[in-house]
Amino acid sequence: MNALLASLAVTHPGTVRPRNEDAFIDRPDIGLWAVADGAGGHGAGDVASAAVIAALQDLPPGLSAAEMLAQLRLRITAVHADLQRQARQAGPGRIIATTLVVLLARGGHYAALWAGDSRIYLLRQGAFIRLTRDHSLVQDLVDQGLLAEAEAEGHPQANIITRAIGAEGELELDKVSARIAPGDLFLLCSDGLFKAIPEAEIAAMLAAGQEPEDLLRVALANGARDNVTAITVRA
Repeated sequence: MNALLASLAVTHPGTVRPRNEDAFIDRPDIGLWAVADGAGGHGAGDVASAAVIAALQDLPPGLSAAEMLAQLRLRITAVHADLQRQARQAGPGRIIATTLVVLLARGGHYAALWAGDSRIYLLRQGAFIRLTRDHSLVQDLVDQGLLAEAEAEGHPQANIITRAIGAEGELELDKVSARIAPGDLFLLCSDGLFKAIPEAEIAAMLAAGQEPEDLLRVALANGARDNVTAITVRA
C-alpha cells in the first residue's frame, strides 16, 4: 500500500528523566505514524501517551483514507474522554494528558493532525518546513508579537501547552493536508528533540542523510533534559 514510504523510529528517556513518557506508532504497512508525549508535570503522562497510542496502534489494513481519518478522530476523542474521566476520579485539579501528532499517508497525499507541542516537519528540496503549529503559551506569545521566535525555546514557560488529549474541555485537533512529492522526508518528534538540537541543525543532519539514531545521539550529547522521540518517513 505504501511501498514507496520507508520509516525509522527511535525513543529514549533522555539524560535527566527516570522514565520515558513518550510513545509512538510506526506502521508503514497502513501509512500511519504518531508520536505522543505525556504532559510533563501533570502525573501519569506515560499512562496518557500509552492510551492514545494503544487506541490507534491496532487500526486494521484495508481502510480508505476517509475511513482512516474518521477512525483516528473517533478513537482519539474516546481516549480524550476516558483520560478526563480518570483525572476526575483521581481528585480535584488532576490532569492526565498527552500531546499527539499523527501523520497519515495514502495515495500520494498526506494528512497531519495534532494537539500540543510535538511536531511534524517536512524536508522538501532543501527547505525545512514545520507543518504543525505548537499549541503552547509561548507560541501564542510569538503569534501576538509579544515574543521573538528565537526567544521561545528558552522561555521559562516553554513547557506550558494549551491543548492536549485529556486536557479540560472539548478536544480540537488541527489538521493540514497536501500532496507528497518524490524525495519528501517527514520528521515526527517530541519536544525533547527540538529543545536539544536547533532546528537548523536538525535540517542539516536530515539533508545529509542522517537518521533518527543520529539525531538521538546528538540530542543526548547536548544533554537532552526531556524524553526524545523521532520518526522519519521518507518518500
